[in-house]
Amino acid sequence: MSQQDDPGRKFLPFRTTTATGNQFDFEFALHPETASPVQVSNLLSALLETLDREIGQLGDVGNGDVLQALAMALVVRTRMLGPGSDRIDGLVRELVESALASSVRPGPGNLPPDQDPAVH
Repeated sequence: MSQQDDPGRKFLPFRTTTATGNQFDFEFALHPETASPVQVSNLLSALLETLDREIGQLGDVGNGDVLQALAMALVVRTRMLGPGSDRIDGLVRELVESALASSVRPGPGNLPPDQDPAVH
């Protein structure tokens, strides 16, 4: 969904650059109760930077391991919110589904995932 499809909905544009130099532009639909899109963007950037740093220190980390750790962190954070688990679980599912449905545009000149960046 883009801003033109739902003019009343707020969106967060977000650009990220991978370790290999590939860029991706996202347009995340924000939940109607989002208090601060700026804080959401700052937290997302901090999480991704922390992941990059930790993966760099750990060495060879599988993508599945990273995704599993992120899923577990989401559950831990969700349970830390206390009672109301069914309602909160529904909100978490809604947020994840919305994020997965967000539009993403690969940057021009991105390398294929299996190509060595030194070749480019």
